Amino acid sequence: MLDIHFIRENKDIIKMGAQKKRINFDVESLIGLDDKRIELLKIVEGFRSEQNSMSNTIAVEKDMDKRTQMISEMKLVKEDLQKKEKELEEVMKEWQQKMLQVPNVPDISVPEGKDDEENVEARNWGEKPSFDFTPKDHVALLESLDMADFERGAKVSGFRGYFMKNDGALLFFALWQFVLDYFVKEGYTPLIAPSLVKRETLLGTGYLPQGEDDLYKTQDGEFLAGTAEVAVMSYYAGEILDKKELPKKFIAFSPCFRREAGAHGKDVKGIIRVHEFFKLEQILLCEANHETSVGLHEDITLHVEKIMQALNLPYRVVVNCGGDLGLGQVKKYDIEAWMPSQEKYRETHSSSYFHDFQTRRLNIRYREDDGKLRYAHSLNNTACATSRLPAAILENYQQPDGSVRVPEVLKKYIGKDVIGLPIGEVEK
Repeated sequence: MLDIHFIRENKDIIKMGAQKKRINFDVESLIGLDDKRIELLKIVEGFRSEQNSMSNTIAVEKDMDKRTQMISEMKLVKEDLQKKEKELEEVMKEWQQKMLQVPNVPDISVPEGKDDEENVEARNWGEKPSFDFTPKDHVALLESLDMADFERGAKVSGFRGYFMKNDGALLFFALWQFVLDYFVKEGYTPLIAPSLVKRETLLGTGYLPQGEDDLYKTQDGEFLAGTAEVAVMSYYAGEILDKKELPKKFIAFSPCFRREAGAHGKDVKGIIRVHEFFKLEQILLCEANHETSVGLHEDITLHVEKIMQALNLPYRVVVNCGGDLGLGQVKKYDIEAWMPSQEKYRETHSSSYFHDFQTRRLNIRYREDDGKLRYAHSLNNTACATSRLPAAILENYQQPDGSVRVPEVLKKYIGKDVIGLPIGEVEK
């Protein structure tokens, strides 16, 4: 959510930002509604002031005739007040809904473009593996090495369901521990976050009202979140933070749930696009300073690059174009791992900053040195998404005999040099 005063004073910037994000938003309609809101507020406040004044006068009036007359007049004022309060209530509901739809203004460095096909590569790292055999995709590797069971997963969980087993399960656990160890050493606070969240948390982070189609909802009105960002951003909702403790840095683990609405026919096999997965997420709160946000955005992206480099996975970083930004994002990078079977890069991490878009909705503030309260800035980035990262490891580390080498940094967690062997073969 943006400040209404900022919107009124910079409506052309809001228009350009919405156009760049390919979001249909009528700022003039919001300003017209805000004019009506302000006008009704003045009228309501006037009636309330008049009512209070008449009440005080009636309380001291000794002439019963005058007193009776004033009481009659006050009833009329009260009726008028109630009508305007009802009108204001309806306008406020519509105003609040429109305020939730205002897109955040993208950074000037965000490239033009309508979707992810027009994202711009910023840099790449690593040498793509060269195979003297036809590489398998991660699905074939998982099945041949008995690392996953998709048939029974679908039987139990439905479409896109899966069981990770044997070395597949060990690979997941190894990645979680490796990534967690890295971020704890970097001073991040580890959290295990709830996935079952209230509607307010999704409104606060900007996933509602626009993204409801991609969310699972319970019969009691709660939702299953698609990222730990939702719960952790609400950790300090309604609180005033100590500036000396900023930035707050969390590495949060949670199960994640996404309906993948609109993704029918995409990645229908394997573990790249699933309804339920697990993720470690970076979530940060910092002071309200653009340069600070930009600097931390580069830092959280660099953390992931260091992890990818430690895993020796070829990757690239792309700057997301305007049409590939969410409602609240000021700027976003995607980190994409090389997938040999597809001969293309696929997203494994997403790194974003929001300024005060989320914290204004969630009322997360801190006190400046001069005593003034300000809304903090927020950032987030994937740290480790299982199952996309394991899929990239399997494909890049596969060997001619169908086995998969273990990345050096994961060997101590898995306890072996090779992840599985084809069924029926024995490790030499």
